[in-house]
Amino acid sequence: MNNNQIKRNILLNPGPSTTTDTVKMAQIVPDICPREKEFAKLMKRLREDLVKIVHGDPDRYVSVLFCGSGTLNIDVCINSLLPADKKVLVINNGAYSARAVEICQYYGLPHIDLQFPSDLRPDLAVVEKTLQENPDIALVHTTHNETGTGILNPIREIGALAHQYGAVFTVDTTSTLAMRPIDIEADNIDFCMASAQKGLMAMTGLSFVIGSRKIIEASKDYPKRSYYCNLYLQYDFFEKTGEMHFTPPVQTVYAAVQALKEYWAEGEEAKWARHTRIFEAIHEGLDKLGFQDVIRREWQAGLVVSVLYPDDPNWDFEKIHDFCYERGFTIYPGKISTANTFRLCALGAIDEQDIRDFFRVFTGALSAYHVAMPVHYDK
Repeated sequence: MNNNQIKRNILLNPGPSTTTDTVKMAQIVPDICPREKEFAKLMKRLREDLVKIVHGDPDRYVSVLFCGSGTLNIDVCINSLLPADKKVLVINNGAYSARAVEICQYYGLPHIDLQFPSDLRPDLAVVEKTLQENPDIALVHTTHNETGTGILNPIREIGALAHQYGAVFTVDTTSTLAMRPIDIEADNIDFCMASAQKGLMAMTGLSFVIGSRKIIEASKDYPKRSYYCNLYLQYDFFEKTGEMHFTPPVQTVYAAVQALKEYWAEGEEAKWARHTRIFEAIHEGLDKLGFQDVIRREWQAGLVVSVLYPDDPNWDFEKIHDFCYERGFTIYPGKISTANTFRLCALGAIDEQDIRDFFRVFTGALSAYHVAMPVHYDK
């Protein structure tokens, strides 16, 4: 297939992201058995590069690859890194930290679901009080960019508290890693995670956990709660053989390797600057049309904008979505139980011109369905 034949869609959903044609085409390779040394070398470089993205010391930090979506990583960390007779603290202010609570429930793990409103950042004083009152907490988990709303959680401060009280700190960075700069040690992170289709702008099916070798090796003696999703088992197999324990998504790995080449070529600072341009262009377009954010602007992670439905009887998200989708732009419903919202995201291989093009289409959709512009709210 010629690259020019691939239709370019602009995905403004929170993942998978818009990809480059070179990443798409990287999947078209000669068939190979994933147990060959050649493929093991490919994964070794990939694992090393993932640690570099978060500025980790390769002697202290390691990445472990898995097949699956980003939720798999949360499962892996929580079920693998909790010692016997200890407790998980989930700092929960949105749908994706709530998913970690559900994982604890499904495994029957002792846990505290420390809930905060989805439009507010966690109260650090409450977090510290909870740690003080529960000395059996051994694992603290939260989300960096709570993707349901776009709020940025104060992970560096939370991590410092977790470490002060002797707990391991795991962070769901699925919607920040390889976009918003992360320094695993300076940010007090023991384990972070992502999937290839988000910040790397690669393909679905490959996820990874990046974290402390020392803690992974200590977890060898922790209760075994899963076979496929055990972090030490996968890490140990990689260390001994260079391979995944089970069959890897071969073509997806090739796409991720190409995506990493493009990540390094663009550079961390330039890539974050591009995502910031996109984010600002989204806000500019929304402001012109009178739409309201859910999250205070200064608390937003710079990657996801959660937008309130206008109070207009002609507003119909599905119709607006379909109008945009038919013209090559994908928007996404919100994930807040207390408000009707939709999301526009600054992920993927796009730039501010794509956002300007989107708003021409979006404005056309509002006009076609007779939604008043600027939009209005009753409150």
